[in-house]
Amino acid sequence: MKTKIILSLLVMIMAVSSSYASFPVTRTAATNTTTTVAVDTEDNTVLTSPAAAAADDTFVIALLLWFFLGGLAGHRWYLGSPIGWNILFILTLGGLGIWWIIDGIDILTKRYPGL
Repeated sequence: MKTKIILSLLVMIMAVSSSYASFPVTRTAATNTTTTVAVDTEDNTVLTSPAAAAADDTFVIALLLWFFLGGLAGHRWYLGSPIGWNILFILTLGGLGIWWIIDGIDILTKRYPGL
C-alpha cells in the first residue's frame, strides 16, 4: 500500500513538473557581461544591473536540472539542445551515464552551448 502511494505521488509530481512550460517559449540570448555603474557621490555608491546577475541564474538552473533531471535531459531541454539529441539522450539513459557526466563537466566549466 505504501509503495502504491509513493509511486502515485511520484507520478503526480512528474506530471506537474513536465507540464510547467508546455507551450512554445522563445529563447533570448543571455550575455555573460556585468554592467557596473559608478555614481560620483561622496560615499562612492556602486550600482549593479539586475539583468547582469541573470546570467548566473542560467548556470545555477542548468546545474540543478542536470543533477535532478539529468536522466530525462532536463538540462539539455533548458539550454536549447537539438530535439533529436535530447530524445536519444533519454532513450539511452544519458549514454549509460557517460553523456550525463560529460554534460555535467561542461556545465561546471561553463563550456556547454547555451550558457
